[in-house]
Amino acid sequence: MAAPLLQTIEIKGKEITADALLTQREFARYLVEDREADYHFTVKGNPPQLLEEIAFYFRDRQKPDFTDNTRLEHGRIETRKIWTTCELNRYLNFPYVRQCFVIERRSIDKKTGKISEETAYGITSRSKDQADARHILKTNRGHWGIENSCHYIIDWNYDEDRSRIRTGFGPENVTRLRRFAVGLLKSKGVSNVAQKMRQLQRSVRSVFDYLCMTKNSSPAFLNK
Repeated sequence: MAAPLLQTIEIKGKEITADALLTQREFARYLVEDREADYHFTVKGNPPQLLEEIAFYFRDRQKPDFTDNTRLEHGRIETRKIWTTCELNRYLNFPYVRQCFVIERRSIDKKTGKISEETAYGITSRSKDQADARHILKTNRGHWGIENSCHYIIDWNYDEDRSRIRTGFGPENVTRLRRFAVGLLKSKGVSNVAQKMRQLQRSVRSVFDYLCMTKNSSPAFLNK
């Protein structure tokens, strides 16, 4: 389903990031061959052999290629380390791999002192000349920053984690509608989604004006 969504967007020369669900050979070929773009994929258990081979190579890693120290976000101090390699390019059964990487994330909760650690593996079609370790780490961080930002906005404004819609396709359909609404607001350049939602709620006329959905919508509303 990802390819048709990208079909209407100009992505030539761009770097497309994706979670493990889209770490698929055909999708990689589509991006590189058909669209002349690059990929940055997370590798988990799909496909399992790919994860095993990358994890085996990095099992005795020592000094990282780059370290991003002590970032404070949401009450946490975070440190990220990354190791990269081109040694597996010809060995892995995956098209257009030019680098593999592993990232270690370590965060400390300032209030509780609790320490959490996470290891993530990935592949990219960009060579070292195109993307060094610092660039790969920044790209990876940007991908998850978008994911976490969207989830935080959805949960804070819709209290989604406590939603009682649980049967059939209800949860899936409702969460898509919520994400569509947030995406629509962000596409208008809104920096404070919660504030804009409060401004528009319970007023169909305000929504029509804001989105310019009718002939008599007031463009002036966009500047409010």
